[in-house]
Amino acid sequence: MKLTTSLFDQGAPTPCPTHFNAAAYCLETSAQAHPDKTALIVVSNPETLEPAEQWSFAQLDDAVTRIAAGLFHMGLKPGERVMLRLGNESTFPLIFFATLAAGGIAVPTSSQLSAREAHFILEDCGARFLCASTDLKIDDIPEHCTQLLDDDIRDLMTCEDTVDYAHTHGDDPAYIVYTSGATASPKGVLHAHRAVWARRMMYDGWYGLGETDRMLHAGAFNWTYTLGAGLMDPWAVGASTVIYNGPKAPGVWPKLAAKHSATLFAAVPSVYRQMLKYADHISQGFAHLRHGLTAGEKLSEAVRDHWIKATKKPLFEALGMSECSTYASSSPSVPIKPGFTGRPQIGRRVAILNPEDGSVETMPVGEPGLLALHKDDPGLMMRYWNRDSETVAAFRQDWFLTGDLALLDDEGYLQYLGRADDLMNAQGYRVSPQDIEDVLVHHPGVQECACGEIQVREDLSIIVAFIVAKPSAHPTTEELTTYASERLAAYKVPKDFVMVEALPHTPTGKVLRRALTGLYTQVKPT
Repeated sequence: MKLTTSLFDQGAPTPCPTHFNAAAYCLETSAQAHPDKTALIVVSNPETLEPAEQWSFAQLDDAVTRIAAGLFHMGLKPGERVMLRLGNESTFPLIFFATLAAGGIAVPTSSQLSAREAHFILEDCGARFLCASTDLKIDDIPEHCTQLLDDDIRDLMTCEDTVDYAHTHGDDPAYIVYTSGATASPKGVLHAHRAVWARRMMYDGWYGLGETDRMLHAGAFNWTYTLGAGLMDPWAVGASTVIYNGPKAPGVWPKLAAKHSATLFAAVPSVYRQMLKYADHISQGFAHLRHGLTAGEKLSEAVRDHWIKATKKPLFEALGMSECSTYASSSPSVPIKPGFTGRPQIGRRVAILNPEDGSVETMPVGEPGLLALHKDDPGLMMRYWNRDSETVAAFRQDWFLTGDLALLDDEGYLQYLGRADDLMNAQGYRVSPQDIEDVLVHHPGVQECACGEIQVREDLSIIVAFIVAKPSAHPTTEELTTYASERLAAYKVPKDFVMVEALPHTPTGKVLRRALTGLYTQVKPT
């Protein structure tokens, strides 16, 4: 079937059961079907690659329901928030799933966030509990919040009781993911339990996932890409997962894949790029692999071609976002088409809308416009937390605006063309330039600054800060990097600082961000 307009309707998804708990869906069924099967292997030592932890489905199910009982005994009520600020350790997913099992709302956060950034989220979500590693604790927490540190968390994990999974509905809130908005303040994306059910569309639409698979995921436990593709989905079908939390040298991934017979490998494109450049014995290491998976950043054709040449395995890309996870992809059933991400998955409804007139008119096939998802997609967020006006603004009638530019060809393949707003991509995280600028502008040597995502190679983009120094001031790259690192998450710290005499501005005085690439080329010609 050839498309005649940029609306691709892949049919209705299988409806989520009315009574549905996401944690029970991921753990309880597999624990009953094969209790002794290995569900999770955690590897920490880059030399031996032996398991530091090994969990069966029955052990995960038991630990999650004990932690849920502990939270319940401490007073957690349905709908109350539990914020997680933990290192890259198995405790993170256990508490995440336990919160859902208890009927609460989990708020996962990155351990890379600064104390200032984490404190904002803590107050914004109104967390009843903060589960934090002792070295990541937050001072001056609100009176309504109880902070649980390492010893308290160990007590939760050894609770004498277990509880049944909460009898939640598919439309009940389950978790909040914080992401940068068009302004400096992060905003919470509230998801229902049904969002985990909706991930079933990815099983065939991206992974080709089955219970005999062993997923090796290169992400940290606290990243939603890892929680979803690395844990939720494999566990829901009874597959096993390997997570590595040791030093991240590029050469470790093929060794891990070989040691633990990984059949699927998931990572962001930058991991593939670094591995292909620096790692040895890639073909032998990934001998058991059926294919690789990638999302979070745009995959370059050069990296995909290099991977296929080195491993003789396909590399399937997916496009997604915090508000709806991944919804378009290539897969074993959707052949790779150069220059395109893939096709919308079965059960998705995707449109390319006119970016100019504010209508729901779709663009002609092959012409770019605003990428939109239908509001009835079960994986779509419920709303932005405490941001009613922004929730309303994100929709045009029945369509959610992703903020991305894209086009659909006549075969339904989607080509990603970048952001329609100023958001930047840093290692798979979306970052607001204002978030960085509001920090750097307070440096004593900075008069004005602007940040942009600059493509420095065909397969590499970096965040660059353009700095106008105060008179007689001479801030160095080292000083600015240290200053930013103390106040921002590591992935937000610019990779390059460029000193300029003036920034490009519009007639109304706003920074002309689209001119930053040209400015970078002038200052640092290739």
